Amino acid sequence: MSPEVPIIIIAIAIPLFFVCLRFFKKRNIGSQKNRFWIALGFTSFVSPVIYILVILSWLWSNSYYSKEEFNAKVWESTELERYRMSEDIIESKMLLGKSDQEVISLLGTDYIFYNETRITYMLGFVPGLFNIDPDYLEITLENGIVVSVTQYEG
Repeated sequence: MSPEVPIIIIAIAIPLFFVCLRFFKKRNIGSQKNRFWIALGFTSFVSPVIYILVILSWLWSNSYYSKEEFNAKVWESTELERYRMSEDIIESKMLLGKSDQEVISLLGTDYIFYNETRITYMLGFVPGLFNIDPDYLEITLENGIVVSVTQYEG
């Protein structure tokens, strides 16, 4: 745990404690003597929960990315952001049944790997926690015809 975590939790806890104390006094929760301890216990439980929720929401927002429909011009021009279109390519099954030459004319010649059974294109780095490897679009061929399209992390 980094040293700033307790400081952040204390920074959350102090105002929360006084809000709880005032709330408990207004609602007449507990007696005059134990209201302080009830507020302290509640605050010590809720402050780390608030901290965790803030961190999780931050992580979620960093791993979000918009998805786009496939566009050949955008595919060619944004090599490191192709992951935005990969879901549309896979779900629409637009490549299934096409020949390897049709795929290359549609997606371009800047593939990473090409042989008689497979064509692989780099999609770029999909935003996400601990995501340090690029993703790839793998197109599997049988007898020169596309039979499956998958995405995987390299």
